[in-house]
This record gives sequence, C-alpha cells and structure tokens, in this order.
Amino acid sequence: MSRIDRKILDLLVCPVSKVALAPLSARELALLNQYIQSESVQTVDGHAVKTPIHAALQSIDGRVIYPILDGIMRLLPEEGIGTTQFPQWARR
Repeated sequence: MSRIDRKILDLLVCPVSKVALAPLSARELALLNQYIQSESVQTVDGHAVKTPIHAALQSIDGRVIYPILDGIMRLLPEEGIGTTQFPQWARR
C-alpha cells in the first residue's frame, strides 16, 4: 500500500462511529487474509469477502475494517468488515 499522507489520515474517521482510522499493520493484514482464505469473512451488509485485501484502514477501537481497493479507500458503512467475526482479533 502506498503511504497515506498523515494530514489526510488525521482527517479520516469511521463513517458510523466517527472514531479515527489507522492503517492495518502487516500482521493484521496477514491475519485478515487468513480468515478470508478460510471463506469466513463477511462485510457488514452480509456479502462474502472472497479476495485478499492488500491494504485497509481500521477504526482505532478495532471494531471495523475498511478495505483499500485499487488505491481507493472504501469508507462505506455497508462495505466495512466487522471484527467481531474474528475470535483472535485484537482490539487497539
């Protein structure tokens, strides 16, 4: 993922809870993609996530992940990935 300018990142918030967002770490992305590979990941609106995610933002409370696809931040509530579906997901 190309780095997100710090000024832009400071302005980004979760569209639902309005808490700040932060990039997922490499470890978090690897764990997320393990779950995706096991075909057990769904978006908030119930659609299966079938392809690996190479970059994403997460609400700082650790509740929702928003993918970055083809360099575009997908900050739509229905496209978020709730982390409660992951038993090992660490909250920040």
